[in-house]
Amino acid sequence: MAGFLDHRLFQPRRTHAGGVERDVLSEGMKISLTRRFLALAAVLAIAPWASAHPGHEGDHGGVTWDFAGGFAHPLSGWDHLLAMVAVGLWAAQLGGRARWLVPSAFVADMVAGAALGRAGFHLPGSEQAIAASVLVLGLLLARAVRLPVTAGMALVGAFAIFHGWAHGAEMPAAARGLGYGAGFVLATAGLHAVGVGLGSLAARRSDRFARYAGWVVTAAGVALFAA
Repeated sequence: MAGFLDHRLFQPRRTHAGGVERDVLSEGMKISLTRRFLALAAVLAIAPWASAHPGHEGDHGGVTWDFAGGFAHPLSGWDHLLAMVAVGLWAAQLGGRARWLVPSAFVADMVAGAALGRAGFHLPGSEQAIAASVLVLGLLLARAVRLPVTAGMALVGAFAIFHGWAHGAEMPAAARGLGYGAGFVLATAGLHAVGVGLGSLAARRSDRFARYAGWVVTAAGVALFAA
């Protein structure tokens, strides 16, 4: 009986003109609508705060330039937080050695970028590059793009230089550079670990979690550009 009902329920109906009509939306259409809803919700939720980040553009927002301040910095702005969690999610999506090599490349290049910023090196377009990192990482997740591990490391590493430079350039000359740097490196590694952990757990059941999260991150990237 159940088989008969399933067959009848999902059987396409013939029209008088010989065409085919369906009683329900296709699975692809449902997924597409869900993605659009999530993307719209993310834009509406994040847009008011997209440009609010202590330390950017000279507004230090009460940041302390020590270990605690460094640890809090990546957690205090949507741009850094989303990018770093997305790196972990994408690394989990890639699987294998990428789970630790891709996040490690991000951390290493972020440290190099911070050193450049601390030394006074001028890196134009850093804010736009950081927003682009959120957008691109979101798209990689949403489309489940699988790059070779070395290419993935190079891509996230390029973005990490700009994230690191933003950290280093904001530090005043009298800041405790070593403690502050250790704080934001530890926080970054923690955010990567959260992304890898969530992505690995969700992948045991379906890849939809990472892909839906990717569309949300993509929408956030759009909001950051619009802010």
